[in-house]
Amino acid sequence: MKPHLWLAALLLPFALAGTAHAAMPKHPAIRVTTLDGKPYDLAAERGHWVIVNFWATWCVPCVAEMPALSRYVATHPNVRAIGLAYDDSEPADIRAFLAKHPVVYPVAQVTLDKPLKDFDQPLGLPTTWLIAPDGTVAAHFLGPIDAAKLDAAIGKAK
Repeated sequence: MKPHLWLAALLLPFALAGTAHAAMPKHPAIRVTTLDGKPYDLAAERGHWVIVNFWATWCVPCVAEMPALSRYVATHPNVRAIGLAYDDSEPADIRAFLAKHPVVYPVAQVTLDKPLKDFDQPLGLPTTWLIAPDGTVAAHFLGPIDAAKLDAAIGKAK
């Protein structure tokens, strides 16, 4: 990662502490092309819980949580996920990284200059949104998550 982005990612959570998120649409949208060239549309996942996980190859806590997220999706039939590599690396480099750290869910790249319209830019990484089966936001997490946090958020939202 470029040094200026590493420093910004490190300091941003402190600089924005206490800053409220902008109002998100009731049913946020994601329409991206995954790193394997396939289209991904969050709306097509209605009826399922969806984990929207912003991460980066250089983010140690992100890399550490990836196997747990992958296991969670693999063992919960009603849960899907989309990994959003918030990374300025070349797509080929991210694909090579994923070859060494495979996950069972699709991954797309989101860059600082082309953020998602309906999701706030992450204040730190990892950042995760849990989308309910009706397409609404059920929970937002800043920092690593695990099965217990996901189970609690799903239980609370039901």
